[in-house]
Amino acid sequence: MCGICGIWSSGPNLGINAMVTAMHHRGPDDNGIHIDDSVALGMSRLAIVDTSHAGHQPMSSTDSNVWLVYNGEIYNHLEQRKILQQQGHVFLSDSDTEVVLQLYLLHGEDFLQHLHGMFSLAIYDKRKGKGKERLLLARDPLGIKPLLYSGNADHMLFASEIKALLSSGLINREINPHALHGLLAHGSIAQPDTIIKDVKMLLPGHKLIVESGKLSIERYWQLSDARQNDWGRASYPEQVKHLRSLLDQSVKKHMVGDVPVGAFLSGGIDSTILVALMGQHSSSKIRTFSVGFGEEGQEIDEANTANNTAGFFNTSHTKVLVTGENVRDKIVDAARALDQPSVDGVNSYFVSEAASGHVKVAISGTGGDEPFAGYPWFQAMANAAPNMNSNSIAARVKRQVSKLAAGSLPHVTNETTARILSRICANGDFLEAFSRQYRIFGSNKASRLLSPSLLFALGFPPDDRSRIALADELPYAQTISRVSAICIRGYLQNQLLRDVDAVSMAHSLEVRVPFLDTQIIDFALSLPDSAKSRRISSPNAGYSTTGAKRILIDSARDILPPDIVNQKKSGFSMPYDTWLKGPLREILEETTSMATVESRGLFNPVEVQKVRQLFFCGRSNWSLPWVLMMTELWCREVLDSSSVEF
Repeated sequence: MCGICGIWSSGPNLGINAMVTAMHHRGPDDNGIHIDDSVALGMSRLAIVDTSHAGHQPMSSTDSNVWLVYNGEIYNHLEQRKILQQQGHVFLSDSDTEVVLQLYLLHGEDFLQHLHGMFSLAIYDKRKGKGKERLLLARDPLGIKPLLYSGNADHMLFASEIKALLSSGLINREINPHALHGLLAHGSIAQPDTIIKDVKMLLPGHKLIVESGKLSIERYWQLSDARQNDWGRASYPEQVKHLRSLLDQSVKKHMVGDVPVGAFLSGGIDSTILVALMGQHSSSKIRTFSVGFGEEGQEIDEANTANNTAGFFNTSHTKVLVTGENVRDKIVDAARALDQPSVDGVNSYFVSEAASGHVKVAISGTGGDEPFAGYPWFQAMANAAPNMNSNSIAARVKRQVSKLAAGSLPHVTNETTARILSRICANGDFLEAFSRQYRIFGSNKASRLLSPSLLFALGFPPDDRSRIALADELPYAQTISRVSAICIRGYLQNQLLRDVDAVSMAHSLEVRVPFLDTQIIDFALSLPDSAKSRRISSPNAGYSTTGAKRILIDSARDILPPDIVNQKKSGFSMPYDTWLKGPLREILEETTSMATVESRGLFNPVEVQKVRQLFFCGRSNWSLPWVLMMTELWCREVLDSSSVEF
């Protein structure tokens, strides 16, 4: 695990040292730079597998014609190493980095099909000779590890973080109005966009190749509901048994390393299952970590549940008490750590800080909700879909009216009219209905919040339905699998995984996500909806009543605390409302003041004041002022900073 960066250019590669220095937090154990005629490669290393100098990067082939920088973990590297050795390949280290390099030397671009894990990487290949050098960038199928780039076939920069790119001094620091609009609308920025106009995020499951003066981006992996059709047709008991086997294998692989491995334990189903399985593969106590809030957040505090779960499994447990004063004192650090603004990530920032004092690797339950229908959105869409798909006269009329409303929505600027059209459209349009499940400001209000200059630069902003459509990768799948795909390619990819990587690596901590093993994803998407959820009318009831995550719970029922299936899905939260009206109030008021907003030039000062007033009057959700505050703090800490030591 590390941070990687590079500059592809035939000219002087100035800036590579600053880029490596800016990512020191991602890899404090080692760093390295390789400079050639066409490229400069850099890395900062967090040593997990083969902590010796033999795993140093950039790593080269024996003839020094191929160079690799790589960030991540390949969980099948031992199996691949054995296969390569049987074919006569000789290894000089025990690192998975060398396995990746050898696979590329053997298979070329197809080496990506042999990698099973989380990664972002860059390979420089000059075997074809002068003027025919090649640069290949690639990212894991689900986007667990980030990879950003800027430029073209003649001059390109890439890195694991925006901060590294900005440190080079070669990137225009102009804000991307399309990305900022999306951040306000939905709380995160939809990839491939980033908050910086000239910086893109390589999409998950994609590779970028620069060769012979041309740049191409190709997809090498995508979601599918048909890769494990046989299991989709199996009996439910057989499906349960197979899922247990997949989970067990995934957890076992994710525990591999030459350093201590711990786990985040919220007390919910997902983290509890992982800790239970970890205990079956460890001869020593598992280190677990949870977050609690004391009196400020008693209603949402799951720390006691986590403590009970830790006691049930006899783990070595650490509870992190996060108070409003803690958040106030470190909110600036959290904004910097996030790398680009988000409405989320602060919770992971504090639990990562605590875990990093004891372990280098933490197992996380992130990704358990998306494939197994954990969110209320799944039930809402499952209940709505049959009416949308009905052949009754009423349903057909609704679909026609919905279609007309959908055609009008992108051109409506009046908020009341847009709200009415959205409601009408949602009666017969799947994507509009889903887009109403999770919004911050929504598209229309987001447009009003942008400053006149940014709104002009944006042009016609996309409506909420259009943004959701970008993530609709399985439009013809069953309802639950379709929603899974939207969640994986939307909320999970753009917010959860990106935020967790940024804030955990700010503390030099590697977070692993066993639920996002591609075999588990393939299996879950192939299952019938009935295996993952039941249509019920009380979505706020406990798991045992709603049937949410049905197969996931049944697969691990024998090793779970007996009463956990009766708890309801609550989602991890923090007492943001209380904090913003208390310890963080001064920061909120200053960052959203008329003077600050006018000076920054991103938002409409009058509209920002309305948002703040509505919040303090108790008439709006905390997330609205929060995203405005975090955007300003990020601008100060990252956009305005000239320091390379972020």
